[in-house]
Amino acid sequence: MGSMRLLVILIAFLCPLLAETPEWNWISPTGPNMEVNGLAWFAENGGEWFRLPVRLRDTLPKAVWNLGRSPSGARVRFRTDSNALAVRLDYDSAPDMANMHAFGQTGVDLYLDGVYRGTATAKKDSKAGVPVEYVYFDLGAKPRVERVVTLYLPLYKAAKLLSIGVDKPATIKRAPPYALPKPVVFYGTSITQGGCASRPGMSYQAILSRMLNLDFVNLGFSGNGKGEPEVARMVAEIDAACFVMDFAQNNRTVESLREVYEPFLNTLREKHPTTQIFVITPISTAREMLADRLGQLELMREHIRQVASKRIAAGDKRIEIVEGTDLIGPDRLDGFVDTVHPNDLGFQWMAEGLAHRLGKLR
Repeated sequence: MGSMRLLVILIAFLCPLLAETPEWNWISPTGPNMEVNGLAWFAENGGEWFRLPVRLRDTLPKAVWNLGRSPSGARVRFRTDSNALAVRLDYDSAPDMANMHAFGQTGVDLYLDGVYRGTATAKKDSKAGVPVEYVYFDLGAKPRVERVVTLYLPLYKAAKLLSIGVDKPATIKRAPPYALPKPVVFYGTSITQGGCASRPGMSYQAILSRMLNLDFVNLGFSGNGKGEPEVARMVAEIDAACFVMDFAQNNRTVESLREVYEPFLNTLREKHPTTQIFVITPISTAREMLADRLGQLELMREHIRQVASKRIAAGDKRIEIVEGTDLIGPDRLDGFVDTVHPNDLGFQWMAEGLAHRLGKLR
C-alpha cells in the first residue's frame, strides 16, 4: 500500500506539469500579420532567405553571391500573446569560424518589446535538411501578455527560418510600424555584415534600429565589399530612406579604391538624386599603428573626403562625411575582437556615433 500511495502522489504532482506543455501551432514566417524585414528582394526571390536577387546570381562576383546567402540583417516581426515561443531552422552546415562563436555566426536572436530574451543556434553537426528546433520560452498557464516579437537571423551562416511555434490559443497581430516607411541601406565589409558581434542583435545596425526604430538592409560582404559596378547598380535598385557607404577597407590599395569609389557614389546619386547618403571613412584598428597599411588607410580616408567634398561643393546637400575614427578611434582599441573587427562594445560605440546623424531622418 505504501508504494501504491507514493505512486499516486507522484502522478498527482507530475500531471499538472505535463499539462502545461504547450500544444504548438507552427506558423509560417510569411503568414498573415507576419513581417519580414531586411531582405530587399525577398518577395522577388519567392521567399528565399537571401540578401541578393536570385536573377543576379551569375552576374555578381561569386564570393559576393555566396556571402549573400547568409541573411544578415533579416528580421521577422509580429505581435503575439503566446505564452510559448519556438523556432524551426534549417542550416546548411555547422558553425565553423575562428573569430565568431556559434551564437554570433549562426544565432537567431529573440527580442521581446526590444529586450533580448534568447538565442537559437546551429548544432555541431548541423546540415541541410536536418531542422533544428529551439524553444525560447514556455510560461505555462501564466496570464497572457501581448508582446512585440523580433527575430534576428544569422549574420554569417546560410539558414532558413522554416516556422515559428506559438501556443494554440495565441493571437498574431502586425508589429508596430517603423519610424520611416523605407529602410536604411548599409553597404560595406565584414564589419558591416556583423563581424564580430556576439549575436545578431548586436550588429551596429541592429543596435541602431532599436535605438531609432528604423528598418535597415545589410549589404555587408566579408572581404568582398569592393564597390564593383554591378554591385553598385544592384544597391541602387533599393528605394531607401538613406544609404550608408562603408567599404574602403576591402580594397587592398588606395589605387583600387579610387577606381570604384566615386563611380559607386555616382551610381547611387543618379538613381536617387535627393536621398541622404552617409560616407564613412575607415575606423581605427588595433593593428593599424603597427602595420605598414597605416599609410594606405589614411590615404583611403582622404580620398573619401575628397570625393564627397567635391559633390558637396557642387551643391549636393544630401551627402555627409562620417569620420570612422570618431566612431572607433585609436583610444578605443578594447572595442575589437581580432585587431580588426569590432566586438559588442565596438558596435555599441559605432551605433551611438551614428545615432544622432540618422536620427535626423525621422
